[in-house]
Amino acid sequence: MTVIAGIQIQPRNFLNQPMQRPPTDSDSPLLQTKSARVHPLGLIFDCDGTLADTMPLHFVSWQLTMSRHGIEFDENRFYSLAGQPTIGIIETLLDEQSLTGDASAIAAEKEAAFLEVLPQVQPIKPVVEIARRYRQSHPMGVGSGSNRDVVLQVLKHIGLDGFFDVVVGAEDTVHHKPEPDVFLEVARLIKVQPHQCQVYEDADLGIEAARRAGMTWFDVRSVHTPRRIT
Repeated sequence: MTVIAGIQIQPRNFLNQPMQRPPTDSDSPLLQTKSARVHPLGLIFDCDGTLADTMPLHFVSWQLTMSRHGIEFDENRFYSLAGQPTIGIIETLLDEQSLTGDASAIAAEKEAAFLEVLPQVQPIKPVVEIARRYRQSHPMGVGSGSNRDVVLQVLKHIGLDGFFDVVVGAEDTVHHKPEPDVFLEVARLIKVQPHQCQVYEDADLGIEAARRAGMTWFDVRSVHTPRRIT
């Protein structure tokens, strides 16, 4: 019997195993689920701030880009919108501040700024270890609010190139976190029912998306706190 986030899982023939009583929190002090207890058959990971410590570098990229366009975007607001696509955040900020601008062009500028600092990104080791430990026994995928190409570059940089069964990005669904679409699409592609999936997330919008999808979730912020810039 193995444990993921405080949940007992049969390592063999797991797709056919009946549900059993989960252990108590003390059985897994490092990674414990923060939602209802079931035995996950599929694992779904956010990327930014979950597998990779990208959030401080994303914020620096946002600061550089927004300052060029006269858009205000402080660090608290940045974290509150984590999980939303870049272009959607820019559209929201432009609307809120009664500004005009080409959201697509600004989004491309921001992503280019991030890719310049991508070599500084480090993996979030406790979460990456979970993925490595259960790769052979559980289908798993990534569901992100970032563009898929950027996610793939981040995964490659932290040594997870081609590691996951599927990677679903912002362009792959119409609705985004806190809507459940991205996680439901990952579950569909890995062929696991939503209620049998567990999501690893670092953002409130992502956790709400997991809840709406009917999945269990683990809040990565309990094992990793990103460096604040301001």
